[in-house]
Amino acid sequence: MSARAAYGRDGEVGSITIDAQPLNLFDRELTNDLIAAVGAATDDGPRALVVRAEGKVFTGGVDVNMFHGLSEADAHEFAEQLIALTHSIEDLPFPTLAVVHGLCLTAGFELALACDMIWASESARFGLVEIVVGVTPFMGGTQRVAERAGPARARELVMTGALYDSATLERWNVVNRVVADDELAEKAGKFAARLAAGPTVANAATKRIVRAQTDEGTRGADALTPATAAPLFETGDLKDGVESFLRNGPGKASFQGR
Repeated sequence: MSARAAYGRDGEVGSITIDAQPLNLFDRELTNDLIAAVGAATDDGPRALVVRAEGKVFTGGVDVNMFHGLSEADAHEFAEQLIALTHSIEDLPFPTLAVVHGLCLTAGFELALACDMIWASESARFGLVEIVVGVTPFMGGTQRVAERAGPARARELVMTGALYDSATLERWNVVNRVVADDELAEKAGKFAARLAAGPTVANAATKRIVRAQTDEGTRGADALTPATAAPLFETGDLKDGVESFLRNGPGKASFQGR
């Protein structure tokens, strides 16, 4: 059987594509394939990564058949595996962009939240709907909605189990950009290429500083910033960028990701 999620690359932009149609449901197999795909992206080292899905929906969420008869020990182990997957995406040293269309529920929504940014189609619908089977999200979605939108919004989204349109979640700062359905792939692709053309080492530093701010507050990020930013002055991109700025003015530099 072919992988339900696979890594590929086009130039400097990598992609992880979910293809377990019709609903792209999360089960053990898809989870293992996603872990392998993130590992492949880590080894390959693109300068940006898109997470996307084939079919009519991004994902219908977790396959509830998995929960039937699941013991506490097995649930604990699965939750740890999913959290580790979330962390592995967040820790990638290059920008990551989730490109979401159709339904995006439970673990799929949490997968998108693990990415640096989310672009969504106008018709996309999001939900952490685990409440319908009496469980709370266990891939880190609750806390990541709280991180982006605040604790009150996270409680509302999870405790109601409602579906939210992309425009609402853009207003809540969960989604970065809402794009017309027929333009999503093209515009997101161009944006990913723009990210990939940036100074990759500096983008990784930005990710570490933002993570420090969310984990440890502004002063924690301040403490990290000198040791994170200073090494950039030894990178080829910064040296070339400074030379280009002085010679040609701003916005003319061409970065190589080194």
